Amino acid sequence: MISFPGYDDIIKKVYEEKQEHVFRFWDAIDDNKKKSLLEDLKNVNFEEINRQYLNASTEPVIDEDYGPADYIRLPRNPEESAKFAQARETGVEAIKKGRVCAFIVAGGQGSRLGYDGPKGAFPFTPIKHKSLFQVFSEKILKSSKIYGVSIPLLIMTSHANHQQTKEHFEQNKYFGLDPENVFMFQQDMIPSLTTSGKLILASQNSLFRNPNGHGGSLIALKKSGMLQKLKEKGIDLISYFQVDNPIVCAIDPVFIGFHILNNAEISSKALTKAYPQEKVGNFVIFPGKKLGIVEYSDLPEDKAYEKESDGSLHYSAGNVAIHIFSVDFISKITSDDFSLPYHLAEKKILAYNNGEPEKIDGYKFEKFVFDALPLTDKNVILETSRRNEFAPVKNKTGLDSVDSSRQLMMDMHREWLEKRGIEIPDSVAIIEISPLKALRAEDLDKDIIIPDQSEVYLD
Repeated sequence: MISFPGYDDIIKKVYEEKQEHVFRFWDAIDDNKKKSLLEDLKNVNFEEINRQYLNASTEPVIDEDYGPADYIRLPRNPEESAKFAQARETGVEAIKKGRVCAFIVAGGQGSRLGYDGPKGAFPFTPIKHKSLFQVFSEKILKSSKIYGVSIPLLIMTSHANHQQTKEHFEQNKYFGLDPENVFMFQQDMIPSLTTSGKLILASQNSLFRNPNGHGGSLIALKKSGMLQKLKEKGIDLISYFQVDNPIVCAIDPVFIGFHILNNAEISSKALTKAYPQEKVGNFVIFPGKKLGIVEYSDLPEDKAYEKESDGSLHYSAGNVAIHIFSVDFISKITSDDFSLPYHLAEKKILAYNNGEPEKIDGYKFEKFVFDALPLTDKNVILETSRRNEFAPVKNKTGLDSVDSSRQLMMDMHREWLEKRGIEIPDSVAIIEISPLKALRAEDLDKDIIIPDQSEVYLD
C-alpha cells in the first residue's frame, strides 16, 4: 500500500474499494501530482459510484401502467384564445414586476458540430454568424426593453467550458447585457467507470469525470448560491431552456401566465409528435396521477402507434426541454437528502492507459431534469408550435443539424414577414432577423421594405 502524509484515510478507502489501480503511475509523478490525485480521490463518493455501477448491471424495470398526459393545446376557438390572452396578461405583469429570469443549460462542447469550444459560442446565424449565446442574449435584451425591466440571465457551464464561456461574453461585452446581471456557474463532474466498475484515469494524476447532465442544473442552482440570490432579487420563476435550441421563446408571457394561473411548480412545453417513434420523450401520467416522461426508446411499439378516434396519436405530447421552474419548488427538492436518479450511457471514453490516451468502453452517468416532474403536486404542459420553437442544433449534418436549424429559423422569419403582409422579393434566398428587431411577427412594422437582393438582414 502506498503512503502520503495526511491522506492515510483516503488511501485506505481506495484499497478497500479495490480501486488501487489508480496509483499505477505513483512512482512516476512528483509530490504535487500525488497530492492532486489524492485530492481528486477524496471527492469521490464511493458508495454512490457503487450504486451507479450496480444499476448499470441491472436491466431497468419500467412500469407500463401509465397513460398519456393532458396538455393545454394551442387555441382553436374564441374561448381558448381568450384563455391564452388572460395567460399573456398575467405573464406580462409578472415579467414587469421582475419575477422572472432566463436560464440556459450550456455545459456542452461544440465537438459534434466540428467546433472547438463551447457549443454556445458556435457561430450559428446564416448572415451575421452570431453565436448561439449572442442570439439568446439579444432575446433577453429585447425582452428587457419590451417589459421595462432588467431580466437576469443564468448560464450553467461545465468544467470543460466555463472559462471559455466567460471569455466569450467578456470579449463581446456581454452582447449589450449588464455584466452584473449575467450569472455563470458550473455543474458537478462525476467519475465515469469502466464496464467492470473501475475508476478511469484521465491523466497520471487525475480521474476521468463527466458532467452530471442537465438534471444537475437544479442542484447547481443551489450549490452556486443562485437560489438565494434569486430570492433576494424577488425572482420566483425560472425560464429554463437548452443552448442548442436557438429559436426558443426565452421569455414567454403566455407560458409564464399559465404557470402562475395554475399555481404550478414545474411547467413544460410540448410538441405534437410528427410521427409515432419521433426521438423525443413522451409526457405520461403514472399511477398516483404523477406526471413523468417515458423516453422514445422505452415506449412500447403498440403504445407508440396507438391512435385516437380522429387518427391522432394517443401519445402525442413530446418533450422539448423547455420549462418554467418555481424557485420555491427547486429549494424544496434540493435539500441535502435529495438527489435525482442517475441514468446510464455506455460510451467510448478517452482513458489514460499504459502511458498514453486510448479509447475504452465505459459508463457515463447523468441526471435528467425531467425526473423532477413526478415530484410536483401541480404542473402544466403547454403545446407549442414546432416551426416557431424547436430547431435543435445537435449534429454537423443531417437531422437536427446546423443546416436544418438555420433553415427552420429562416422559415420562421419568412413566415413572420408574410404574416405582417410584407412582400419578399423572389431574389431573397437568405433572411435573418435580429432578436433586437423582433421576437415575434407582431414586433415587425408593416411598412418594412425588403430589398431585392439574395441576403437580407433586419436589425
